[in-house]
Amino acid sequence: MSDIQNANPTVRNASDLPTRRPRGSSDIKQNTPRIFANSVPSPAYLSDPFAPANLSSDSESDDDAVEPIDEQEVYDLISTISDPEHPLSLGSLAVVNLPDIHIKPLNRTLQTVLVEITPTITHCSLATVIGLGVRVRLEQALPPRFRVDVRIKEGTHSTAEQVNKQLGDKERVAAALENAQLMGVLRKMLETCR
Repeated sequence: MSDIQNANPTVRNASDLPTRRPRGSSDIKQNTPRIFANSVPSPAYLSDPFAPANLSSDSESDDDAVEPIDEQEVYDLISTISDPEHPLSLGSLAVVNLPDIHIKPLNRTLQTVLVEITPTITHCSLATVIGLGVRVRLEQALPPRFRVDVRIKEGTHSTAEQVNKQLGDKERVAAALENAQLMGVLRKMLETCR
């Protein structure tokens, strides 16, 4: 990863990216002194995307409520993921784009989220890692009624068929997530997620 393949990628301005998040609110939060910052520990699930989910729940009624999730919300979840090669987000590099996110019903209760990623260059060696990062982020952030499908957008990568096969194979994904070095790269990528 020390050799940058695309040293001069096209970069979009963060203020031009589509979002529902209030603009500038994160700057205020970071600059405001937090009186109780050290007295109350942050829950692990807020900072570590790989922390085990708390399965115990006081109220079962929350599980029954179905929140609608649309393409914009999915985009907001993944656009802030850091590129493993550049100090920029996938949204600002146009690796993930709002028109390339689709939510389709599978049956009455399940839905599929399809995300087509566009690598910055056609021979990007990190396309599988980027796809894996997007998949991990969505599987952790979305409710269990969603099935995640991450693919390389057609015509944007020289080995798209092989990368799509790897990203679609549950056993390969599970094996990749057991690799400590790869998990370190994914943690670094997901540190910037909001």
